[in-house]
Amino acid sequence: MSIKIENLTKSFKNKKVLNNISFEVADGETLAIVGFSGSGKSTILKLICNLIQPDSGKIIASKGDIAMSFQYSALFDSLNIEDNISFALRERKDLRKKFSEQEIQEKVSQKLKMVGLEGIEKNFPHELSGGMQKRVSFARAIITDPTIILYDEPTAGLDPVSSTIIENYIVTLKNELHATSIVVTHQMSTILRTADKVIMLYDGNIVFQGSKDEFLKQDNPYTKQFITASTEGPMKVQAKSI
Repeated sequence: MSIKIENLTKSFKNKKVLNNISFEVADGETLAIVGFSGSGKSTILKLICNLIQPDSGKIIASKGDIAMSFQYSALFDSLNIEDNISFALRERKDLRKKFSEQEIQEKVSQKLKMVGLEGIEKNFPHELSGGMQKRVSFARAIITDPTIILYDEPTAGLDPVSSTIIENYIVTLKNELHATSIVVTHQMSTILRTADKVIMLYDGNIVFQGSKDEFLKQDNPYTKQFITASTEGPMKVQAKSI
């Protein structure tokens, strides 16, 4: 077991975003979390990262670092790529004095190479394409060699070719780091290329939980509606969420 979620509930004001949900992700596995906008997908990631606290329930995670790659990269515009990636090594109290400056530079170069970007340490984020910024955010996420990597909409705003590149790197990082991964996504291509298991959220509940192959069978009315992008089915899209 790498991540175990037990009876997790979270509300914001009067809206229950997550309603007593439970699931597990095994070591080295990639779980895709899918569902409409506002279904609680990103909330799960924030809870796992301890950015927010649950109303009730438990989150049990294996020892080691948990890293998160945010939806729109969230790079620091005023810092060059090297300083963006090395930020945790230089600023975290438990890591601040662990590495020499040369070791930090070597680790940054190594992580950039893992995501297919070499020699851009002195560039700034605005000098890179959206896809390159996304890969830099991956390098920043893995600088501490995490055991768990969380991806929030990793292909958001990218063209199909750039999305494929990003999806391939999610698989590469999983294999090279032996990391457990959770990918929040709307994209079928991301599910197909990266996921081992899938859970689907609707109205605060898990309406499907199973393997990728089971998800693709469309035996479940919720998964069928999602995969076929139909307006007909058990899930109703609220006008205010569009």
